[in-house]
Order: sequence, then structure tokens, then C-alpha cells
Amino acid sequence: MDRRIEKLMTWLKREEIDAAFLSSPTNVYYFTGFQCDPHERILGLFLFADGSPLLICPQLELSSVRQAGWNHSIISYHDAENPWELLRERIDQGCKRPKRIIAIEKDHLTYARAEQLESIASPVEFVAVDEQVNGLRMIKDEQELAIMTEAAELADTGVEIALSHLKEGITELEVVSQIEWGLKQKGVQEFPFPTTVLFGERSALPHGTPGLRRLQKGDLVLIDLGVKWRGYCSDLTRTFAFGRLSEPFEEIYQIVLKAQEAAISAVKPGVQVGSLDRIARDIIEKAGYGDYFIHRLGHGLGIDVHESPSLHAANDLTIRSGMIFTIEPGIYLPGRGGVRIEDDIFVTADGFRLLTRHPKELQIV
Repeated sequence: MDRRIEKLMTWLKREEIDAAFLSSPTNVYYFTGFQCDPHERILGLFLFADGSPLLICPQLELSSVRQAGWNHSIISYHDAENPWELLRERIDQGCKRPKRIIAIEKDHLTYARAEQLESIASPVEFVAVDEQVNGLRMIKDEQELAIMTEAAELADTGVEIALSHLKEGITELEVVSQIEWGLKQKGVQEFPFPTTVLFGERSALPHGTPGLRRLQKGDLVLIDLGVKWRGYCSDLTRTFAFGRLSEPFEEIYQIVLKAQEAAISAVKPGVQVGSLDRIARDIIEKAGYGDYFIHRLGHGLGIDVHESPSLHAANDLTIRSGMIFTIEPGIYLPGRGGVRIEDDIFVTADGFRLLTRHPKELQIV
């Protein structure tokens, strides 16, 4: 964690910024190793260009912060105290210039909290820290890769659990409950997004909500799931046919698989992120289904299930070793059904490694 802090402090000094204030739980976790949901309470990390890091947290989290390994300064507060007033003196000590420049999470800090921070740090100018932090988080270290490999293996297990419970008449929600129960038995405590199981025509809903639709022969079965494991996410989608596969979905399945495999094969450092989307989209468009591929190719993966980079066609960011992202093309025919195939990809020094490994060949169960 200290190496991550040092990198951000180096940026603060180079840009002549006095401090950074990070209050999103995911960024606090990234830099401190401490993870919690503070609800309405303030949880935040101050990093000063010249000075020691400072974490502010509710009193009820103090022992957990220490157990997580945080060895720097802490301000803890009771519910009846004003945490901002407790910070005033420390900000004065850490920010020496008459007018302070503080980097904040533009995409997270609320207007109300920005006003409170301004009231104790005035005169102050706010700048954004989001791009810098996202850039650090985008490149995974060996420990992060090890955790995310385990998370991907658990996602594979979740699909296997789902397949073992598919039977005529079972509902989407019943399969969801079996997946989550089976994964909880393996130690999974949290899911980064609602586990998705969709049957038949409902598989055409990219973000559909599982319900009481019962499984019938000839249905497509779309399963999209992930786990949050030791603070990091996995994300996996597979599509199956139950009993038999109706036209034109055998052709559609092969098109989606071809598009996904072509995009994955192009992954290596130095390639533009947007080119991966264009590779997959070109295959789907040439097959006549371009209007039915209605989302980007994928997204970065890490502490958040959606983080940088965004794999859309206009992104000219260069792929770098250490990135982890999904590749998940899909074709969705409204009212009829859809196919999506998704894997988690780690970028190596000269190519890629698949973290999710459940078979992708067309399977009729």
C-alpha cells in the first residue's frame, strides 16, 4: 500500500498540489487495505505532498482499520462529533501555502461534502485526482492478479453450479439462489452485481432482471455472474441452450464466439483499446447483426466491477501489461433471445492470459 501512496504523493509534488482527499470506499481500500461501507458517515484518506498520510473514519471502524494493517495517522470520531472540524487543524498543518490546492474525486465527492471541505480548508482550489488514481488502479500488481485469478475461478464454479441445477420448470430466480448459495459455501461473502440468469426471450435483455420465468425446452439460458473476493471482482457470461437450439441462434452463437475470440487474440501491449471493439464489431456487422450488438465490447475490472479502461470503439488508450478487462460481445434479438460470451483477460508482457476458463463451445444441456 505504501508504494501506491508514494506514487500518488510523487504526482502531488510534481503538479504542485498540496493534498489529495479520497473518500470513495474503493479508493480508500486501494491505498489503505481497509474495506468497509461507511453508509452516511465520512470515511476518507488525506495524502499530503509534504507530510504523513491521514485516514479519518468512524470510531466504530477504528479497530478494523488497525487490523487491516494501516500504520499511519488516524482521526476517529463518534456519531455526535463533527468530523470536518476534527480535520481543520490537520489540514492547516499539512497544507502550508496561503491558498491550498486539493485534489478530489470529481466523480465521487458530493457537492455537499465539497462545501464542507471548502469551509475548513479555505482559501482552496479543487482539482481532479480521478484520472491519476484510475491510471494507478488500471495496472494490477502480482498480489492483485493472484486474487483476481481466484475470483475468476470462483466465477467459473458459479457457472458449473448453475448448469447442475438446470431442469425443466425451474425459475430464473431459483437458479440464481442455487448459484449464490453454492458460492457462499465456498467462502464468497459478496457479489459485485446482481447474479443474472435469463431464459428464452428474456436473454435478449443485456441487463435483464431474473424473475419467475420457468425453463422450457428450446430456451436459451444466459448466465452472467461474478464474485467479490478479497476486495476484487470477477465477471463472467456464458450462454447455453436447453434441450435444443432453435434457429437462428446456432449461427448467432458462432458469430459471437468468433467475434470474441478475434478480439481476445488481438490483445497485447501497444494495441489501442478501441481497436478491440472494432475487431469484434466488424465481424458482427459483416454477419448482418450490427444493429443487435448494442453495447461496448467490455470494461476494466478490479476493485470495482466496472473501472478503466472502457473498451469502446473511440477509446485511443494504449493497452499496457498488467491491465485486466472483460471482452463480452453479444447479439440480442428483441423478443426472441440473445447470446453473450464474456471472459476476464489479463494483459501479459507479450499477449494475454484468460482468467476465466469455463468452456465456450456451444453447449446444449
